[in-house]
Amino acid sequence: MKSSFSSCIEKIIPFQEVKNVSEKVRSNQKIVFTNGVFDLVHKGHLTYLSQARDLGDVLWVGINSDSSVKRLKGPERPVNPEEDRALLLSCLSFVDYISVFTEDTPLELISQVAPHIHVKGGDYDLEALPETPLVRKLGGEVRILPFVPGFSSTDLIRRIRQKP
Repeated sequence: MKSSFSSCIEKIIPFQEVKNVSEKVRSNQKIVFTNGVFDLVHKGHLTYLSQARDLGDVLWVGINSDSSVKRLKGPERPVNPEEDRALLLSCLSFVDYISVFTEDTPLELISQVAPHIHVKGGDYDLEALPETPLVRKLGGEVRILPFVPGFSSTDLIRRIRQKP
């Protein structure tokens, strides 16, 4: 009998295997894709991810690599390494697959996953997303989900660091 922990680990798909797994899944299930840093997972993330999963049959999450996070958020980020962030999200019941990407945007990963729907949070502008043209070219759609106010990993980290 397989442990729950090993079931989580099996959801983490290395980049070189993404296209093969995606093609098998895509043939009979609607893939929803989203991406982010997910450094400190909070209620906003959980709400957003569960809403994203409700849009299809499979939720595939792209996670920024540590080097990508450093470029985007600064040298003190991420707080948690990519392996830990991937494992944490993989243990959520509404997340089906996780892949880490090294670029600043998930364009390479999206081209391999070819999602039916690409989802971002309400703090993004659909037409300004660099992913929008690619997703549309692949035959998918892009949706913006409502922002959950009051939740931010950056703000949470700032508050923690300010405590004496």
